[in-house]
Amino acid sequence: MLTKRQALIAFAGAAAGLAVSGAAWAQSYPNKPIRLVVPFPPGGPTDVMARLIAQRLSSTLGSVILENKAGAGGTIGTKAVAAAEPDGYNLLFGGTSTLAINPAVYKDLRYDPVTSFAPVAMVSTSPFVLVVHPSVPVHSVGELVGYAKANPGKVNFGSAGVGTTPHLAGELFKSLTGVDVVHVPYKGGGPVLTDLVAGQIQMTFELTAVLLPLIRAGKLRALAVATEERNPDLPEVPTMIESGVPGCLVSSWFGIVGPAGMPLHVIDRLNLEINRGLRSAEIVASLAQLGSQPKIGTAQEFATLIATEAQRWRSVAKSTAIAVN
Repeated sequence: MLTKRQALIAFAGAAAGLAVSGAAWAQSYPNKPIRLVVPFPPGGPTDVMARLIAQRLSSTLGSVILENKAGAGGTIGTKAVAAAEPDGYNLLFGGTSTLAINPAVYKDLRYDPVTSFAPVAMVSTSPFVLVVHPSVPVHSVGELVGYAKANPGKVNFGSAGVGTTPHLAGELFKSLTGVDVVHVPYKGGGPVLTDLVAGQIQMTFELTAVLLPLIRAGKLRALAVATEERNPDLPEVPTMIESGVPGCLVSSWFGIVGPAGMPLHVIDRLNLEINRGLRSAEIVASLAQLGSQPKIGTAQEFATLIATEAQRWRSVAKSTAIAVN
C-alpha cells in the first residue's frame, strides 16, 4: 500500500505526464492541410477577405486550402462545415448572413448558429450607412422620419433581395421609427444602386465601402452610419445613435468557426494565429481597401456576438414575417 508521500509523488508524476501529453498534442496540430470553406463564389469581397486570412495562416500553420462552396445564399457551404468532423481541419469563413440572418429567415435550415458551430475568431467588421437620393428633401434621419410619416407608402427602399442584410436593416429601421416605407427587392446589389442613383427608389442601407464613391460624387446623400462611432471615411455623417435611433446598428461582420465539438487547444491555437495576422500592417491595409476593419478578440467574444446577432435578426424576421423557402 502506498504511503501518503508516495501517492503524492505518483499523482504529481501523472499530472506532469498529462501536461506533457497535452502540450505535445497541441504542438502536433496541424499535421495535415486545413480546409477553409467560403460559402460564396470566388472573386467577391468575402472570398478576397478569406484568402487574406488563409494565406496568413498558411505561413504559420502550414497548408490552408480555401474551398468555395457556394449556393442557396451561403447555406450549402455552411451546412457542409456544420456536418464535418470537428477535428480542426474543417473551418468556415462565416459572417452576418450565414450565421445570423439566414438562420432567422430560411425555413428548414438544418443548422443552428449557436449549437452547430465552435466559434474560433472574429476577423473583421464593415459598417452600413443609410443613404437617400438627393431629390428626397431631407438631410437627417429625423427629417427622413418626418417626411416618410407625412408621405406614407411613398418612400421606397431597395435591397439585394428578400432576407438580405439591407432588407432586414430597412425593416429594423421601420420598426424602430414607425415609418411606412415600402421594400423593393432586387436580384443583387448592383440594380439597387442603379435605380437609386436614377431616383427610381428613394433610400437604402448598404456597406459604406460600396456607397462611398457615390456619396463623394454627390449622387447619393448619406444620412447616418449604422455604427456606434462615426466612420473616418465619412466623419461629417452622424451615427444612428446621434440621430436618435440607437437600436439601428447594422454591420457586416466575418469570422472563422468550425463544427461544434472542436478541441479547445485547436481553437486556442487558431485564435492566436488569426489575431496575430490581424495585427499585421499588411492585413490591416488590405482590409481597409475592402472597407473593413480588423476585429481582434477571443473565441468567447465571437460566440457572444453570434448569439446576440442571431437573436436580434430572428426577432426582426419574426416581427415582420420575413421568410425564405
